[in-house]
Amino acid sequence: MARYSESGLPIEPVYGPEALAGWDPDTGLGEPGAFPYTRGVYPTMYTGRAWTMRQYAGFGTARESNARYRRLIEHGTTGLSVAFDLPTQMGHDSDTPIAAGEVGKVGVAIDSVEDMEVLFGGIPLGTVSTSMTINAPAALLLLMYQLVGEEQGVKGHQLNGTVQNDVLKEYIARGTYIYPPQPSLRLTADIFRYCRAEIPRWNTISISGYHMAEAGASPAQEIAFTLANGIAYVRTALAAGMDVDDFAPRLSFFFVARTTLLEEVAKFRAARRIWARVMRDEFGARNPKSQMLRFHTQTAGVALTAQQPEVNLARVTVQALAAVLGGTQSLHTNSFDEAIALPTEKAARLALRTQQVLAHETDVTATVDPFAGSYAVESLTDAVEDAARALMGRVEDMGGAVAAIERGFQKDEIERSAYRIARETDAGERVVVGVNRFRTEEEEPYEPLRVDPAIEAQQAERLARLRARRNGRAVTAALGALRKAAEGPDNVLYPMREALRARATLGEVSDALREVWGTYVPTDAF
Repeated sequence: MARYSESGLPIEPVYGPEALAGWDPDTGLGEPGAFPYTRGVYPTMYTGRAWTMRQYAGFGTARESNARYRRLIEHGTTGLSVAFDLPTQMGHDSDTPIAAGEVGKVGVAIDSVEDMEVLFGGIPLGTVSTSMTINAPAALLLLMYQLVGEEQGVKGHQLNGTVQNDVLKEYIARGTYIYPPQPSLRLTADIFRYCRAEIPRWNTISISGYHMAEAGASPAQEIAFTLANGIAYVRTALAAGMDVDDFAPRLSFFFVARTTLLEEVAKFRAARRIWARVMRDEFGARNPKSQMLRFHTQTAGVALTAQQPEVNLARVTVQALAAVLGGTQSLHTNSFDEAIALPTEKAARLALRTQQVLAHETDVTATVDPFAGSYAVESLTDAVEDAARALMGRVEDMGGAVAAIERGFQKDEIERSAYRIARETDAGERVVVGVNRFRTEEEEPYEPLRVDPAIEAQQAERLARLRARRNGRAVTAALGALRKAAEGPDNVLYPMREALRARATLGEVSDALREVWGTYVPTDAF
């Protein structure tokens, strides 16, 4: 359908020089939806369909989170994004001593398939797209989701979504790892194989630069270290005997969107271009979908301020616009109160409305790649690409992402960048509105959302009831089969699925793998 400006002037779906189609894609800007995908991975981008509007949510119990998900869907969310609490992310049950004080705090507590049943109760898994932000125990949560789908009558080939499953960035920037790098990579490859056979529409990994950016990485560092991790995952899958075009189309990425709009747009364009050439030239990928860098974006949590929190609405709007102009496939907009506590329902609704205004009230969806040909953006794209490639080259010289992680290279580089940003902020050279400039004497009172501390006891009671009524012998046998698979070359997801079906808990399954694979201790911990 033709689109027109406020003055009644036609807006073309694609702009570019008349000779655009004849450009060499290796040296020219190229066309949208064509190699090297600088201008976007699809020919029509948002002129055909807007990005997926996700809202990252999860807190307290599965029942509370389920109520929030239902309301988000009612308000127009087109994809769910699940936040898990810290014990779940670390593979611990809610009733273990190490989980004390953390149950349900930064996400939803999931201890078993029964919690997952409650989490998605009344939500049709055959039609909703679900993203799960989980890494070391990614296989467990994915299998729980599949088992809940089966109970709803939804087959594996009908499920659609993404599991983050990116443990390498945990060693670099975030810290929610369990196992050492090599068994963690083996588990990643097992997920790739399993999903190709059992859940073919599922995106098997979301290779994340977001958390590195939150730790202080520059835009060039963010994409360099993320793509280097992506290369490590591809090599792992190839070493496991998979063909690149069998798994690469299901790879996806996850980046931040900062308030520095022009560089962010350039960053996204550069990342697509680098990945397309790596996949084609280094790994011989021939399927165009294997060469496409598809990514989810979240606005920058680290940029949110507790001072004058309403100003975060302006920050998030600019950041969301950067993601859209950069060609994201899905987007989460942070709530303005997240620097204070978990977002209230009103704040989460306002965050979603921000995306809806961009999609329906602006003209950024009227044409593909609005910034194409901008002298500033094209120059920045080249500069970011050059800087990122230089960093990727240093990682390669060390033997690849895992070897560089073991030497602490990425962590050191990010910490230097974070220190520089902190010094500039403290000196007032980097302005943060409401923090080091344009402050107010008194902040308006704000009532944050608080998680009921009784949740911890409630989860412990649920676990006690589960263990009392399940078949203990079946659980013991299933966990034994899982340990045996972990000791050998077999895909661990099949015995893991049966252990979860028998009502083994997340902590019990994780502990079975800990017994075989051990746990990771960083070199700087000594």
